[in-house]
Amino acid sequence: MLRVTVVGAGGYIGGELLRLLLGHPEIEVAGAVSSRFAGKRIDGVHPNLRSVTDLSFCAAEAVGECDAVFLALPHRVAMTQMDHWIQRSKLVVDMTGDFRLDDTEVFQRYYGEEHLAPQLLADFVPGLPELYRERLRAADLISVPGCMATAGVLALYPLVAHDLIDLRQGAQFDARTGSSGSGATAGPANLHAERSGAMRVFAPTRHRHEAEISRHLGLAAAMTATGIEAVRGVQTIGHATLRPGVDERAVRRAFRAQYAQEPFVRVVAHQRGIFRYPEPKILLGSNFCDVGYALDQDTGRLTVIGALDNLVKGGAGNALQCFNIRMGLPETLGLTFPGLHPL
Repeated sequence: MLRVTVVGAGGYIGGELLRLLLGHPEIEVAGAVSSRFAGKRIDGVHPNLRSVTDLSFCAAEAVGECDAVFLALPHRVAMTQMDHWIQRSKLVVDMTGDFRLDDTEVFQRYYGEEHLAPQLLADFVPGLPELYRERLRAADLISVPGCMATAGVLALYPLVAHDLIDLRQGAQFDARTGSSGSGATAGPANLHAERSGAMRVFAPTRHRHEAEISRHLGLAAAMTATGIEAVRGVQTIGHATLRPGVDERAVRRAFRAQYAQEPFVRVVAHQRGIFRYPEPKILLGSNFCDVGYALDQDTGRLTVIGALDNLVKGGAGNALQCFNIRMGLPETLGLTFPGLHPL
């Protein structure tokens, strides 16, 4: 059994990761670190884990050496603790934003402060198997992308990989996210009285995930982010311009070829039905990202759509998928739950 520790285990991402790890046949959870809940039972904070585990949260000092450490800390905290966790484990999987960007100037522009561990940035491999699978096989430091960035990248990547869009025109993304994306300690904007019924634009420009999309796709990306009433789920809609002469058939071939062998990306291309475009509602709890597209052949304007559960494929599930790859385990191990319908 591989011994793993979750740091920041009291939050939503940490709880989702515990749910996945406790059901994984090759993993033993050696520690669930929480500064707020040390000494309290896990199922007191994550009631869905009742009868699944008798573990209690612990302090960071109580964790010994293990095979992997998953960091589900707040942004800008992981980089202050990275040296400590590297000494405890050869493999560290970070789910914060601290090591998602490899340029310190870009980091400062989007996060508003200087990076505190710039010497480690080049050592982190992006935790996006669909783009970086071979590098992940030997990675000791992994940084899982943001949820909206993951949906946006996977939705547009086939067109970039097959050289079908005009990179000079860049791409524009409109992302919608549920309240769990703000975390378990979100402020007054996430109160039910304020969130219910709202469609609140909280980042009309320069959302930090646009920097990740630009990095992974090699184009200038702009993103607008809106909070909606849902608890879970992300839907990212992107717009790009096709190269002259590229038609719908070429777009379809690119999507099919790119994701034919990917276990967790599904191309949704139905002509009819309620779910003919990617919809996060049917993905909740699953590690799938559904992608689709619509083409205006007259203008060459392409719309791509990506949907996922922000806590799973947008966070904890993607982290576990990367762990499986790194450890030489079947990539889908512990991640085959398909989602629920109706919900």
